[in-house]
Amino acid sequence: MVKILLGIGNPLRGDDGVGVYIARHFNSEGWLSIDCGTVPENFTGVVRRHAPSLLMLVDAADMRIAPGEFRVVPKTLIEEVGIGTHSLPLTHLIRYLSPDTGEIIFVGIQPAILETMDSLSERVQAAAEKIIHILKAGDWQKIPIMEED
Repeated sequence: MVKILLGIGNPLRGDDGVGVYIARHFNSEGWLSIDCGTVPENFTGVVRRHAPSLLMLVDAADMRIAPGEFRVVPKTLIEEVGIGTHSLPLTHLIRYLSPDTGEIIFVGIQPAILETMDSLSERVQAAAEKIIHILKAGDWQKIPIMEED
């Protein structure tokens, strides 16, 4: 069964484009990797058609941790960490896709720079490469989980 990665963000706003960067650079057997830009809801048909065993959403998120750090964000905390460049809240998207998927997880990467620029900061670039490596190794379960305050 296929797993799907949805890379979300705006690559013209610095580190907000980290999800898109990961989607563009991650390729692994058994995975479908999609660059969603700022409109992941435009890809719900693809997700529903494939009915993945795992749906991973990857995006910049303000988790109040060091830039470049990343965490799996529990569903109960997603609204608290959003940066707000999407046209639809991720919680709505997750709720909509839940009946058609297995596990859904959101991986947030703490941005350093959200200004107009078409590249990632050094720390977020390194985090993106590390996430790609983790996913290729099949170790996504080892990504730390964000703890509630």
